[in-house]
Amino acid sequence: MTLNAKEIAKYIDHTLLKPDASTAAIHKLCEEAAQHQFFSVCVNSQFVGVASKALEGTGVKVAAVVGFPLGASLSEVKAFEAAKAVENGAAEIDTVLPIGLLLEGQYDAVRSDIKQVVDAVKGKAIVKVIMETGFLNDEQKVAACKLSEEAGAHFVKTSTGFGPGGATVEDVRLMRANVSDTIGVKASGGVRDLQAAVAMIEAGATRLGTSSGVAIVNGTQDASTY
Repeated sequence: MTLNAKEIAKYIDHTLLKPDASTAAIHKLCEEAAQHQFFSVCVNSQFVGVASKALEGTGVKVAAVVGFPLGASLSEVKAFEAAKAVENGAAEIDTVLPIGLLLEGQYDAVRSDIKQVVDAVKGKAIVKVIMETGFLNDEQKVAACKLSEEAGAHFVKTSTGFGPGGATVEDVRLMRANVSDTIGVKASGGVRDLQAAVAMIEAGATRLGTSSGVAIVNGTQDASTY
């Protein structure tokens, strides 16, 4: 697959989720996103207002993570965080499903958790469900895909970047095969260079979550992480 920098940029959620992120760093993230015309910036909900203001008129969207990075918040809290993020300008929500409940096979509870977030922002924002694939076997990954779609989510996503492992071509292929064509697949966690980005897109990813967006579109290696 041959993609130019402009085409690659439209796959990228330019990401800064580190706990020590500063307002100045968020402004830099937004400047880079506007310069390269990435699809969005992805930030913690605290910084949604800052990012939204910085990106006014650029065409770059703001995505907010909720229940991040553990997925262990109360569902009502995730839904509230999602709704507040949208009020502050987020167009997309990346929510971490309750990993422990999924591992226990509590599928109804997992579906309900996702649906509460979806319902909280319905008609106002799309929802991506972070599965944290490094904790899951293939059967559980497939279940997470099915539950996410049943709950009304718009994307399934590999990883937070804070858990074990990260995005793999194999997981992206598996996820793509187990959701409808209308559901997106986001590869995140360890996508740091152009070669990795193209491999994920070829495997079926429709979005890339990375803190290395500039390096990717420049075709260079970046050792940074989420």
